[in-house]
Amino acid sequence: MRINQTILEHLQALEPNATFSGSGSRVHSSSGKSYFCKIGTSLDTEQYAGEARALDLMHQAARGLAPQLYAYGISGGFPYFISQYLDMGSYLSDHAARRLAKRLATELHQFKDPEGRGFGFDVPTHCGATRVERGWFGTWEECFGGMMRQLLDGLARKGSGEVVKVGDQVVQRVIPAILGNLEVEPVLVHGDLWTGNAGVDQHTGEPVIFDPAAFYGHNEFELAIARMFGGFPPTFFSAYKTLYPPAEPKSEFQQRAELYETYHYLNHALIFGGGYAGQAVSRMKRLLRYVDKDEDSSSD
Repeated sequence: MRINQTILEHLQALEPNATFSGSGSRVHSSSGKSYFCKIGTSLDTEQYAGEARALDLMHQAARGLAPQLYAYGISGGFPYFISQYLDMGSYLSDHAARRLAKRLATELHQFKDPEGRGFGFDVPTHCGATRVERGWFGTWEECFGGMMRQLLDGLARKGSGEVVKVGDQVVQRVIPAILGNLEVEPVLVHGDLWTGNAGVDQHTGEPVIFDPAAFYGHNEFELAIARMFGGFPPTFFSAYKTLYPPAEPKSEFQQRAELYETYHYLNHALIFGGGYAGQAVSRMKRLLRYVDKDEDSSSD
């Protein structure tokens, strides 16, 4: 299969004395290296830009934790992307899970925006198929509330009545109550860290994460989708919490976890439909009951 000329020129700049061959998205170099190369349509331009920006920052924050980006651009109206190719296995052993927890807690989740712009991101990103408008916010409450509102607006356009009605109450009442007084710093998060976006480098045994929906947010948000679909052993969560303890109030860690999980259930409802909306509603109603109980006790 003939390699796209723009891609080939970038590869030749990286390795002037090498020859290249490949098919699909994997390109082999005569040096023994492999590259992940893809070309999108004009509709993919924004998504490619968001992924490239995220991988570049993740490489700065935690070198080797995500595939290194080598080139990104637009040629003839089509976006292209070149990164490191890694042979990965999908199973996270206890050792790899603990290593991942450590690298997240001590590297990625310690990385702050060099310009100090707050919570958010400078370009839109995609969480699965969902485009997430970003921008910058002074508080995590505002940032997360805006993220939730985007999903609810998308579900409203699909006619998802009950989930939107309950979600509106969560945005208005639960988010201010649980996140309003939370003092956390914006740190770089992967943003979509489920088991399908994590693996183990077959050559080094080190954990690798990919397909980010990155932004600067509350580090605990990262743990939400990791809990939802399995694949991350208990050692991952225990090791992480040892290195990066929950924010104060620690007593509301579980409520924050359910709130962040709700975001991903709503996103899955928007993308796939099915029972995800019901799962989101059950969590949101539980959070509303928690806030109501808290309000009742404070008024006694």
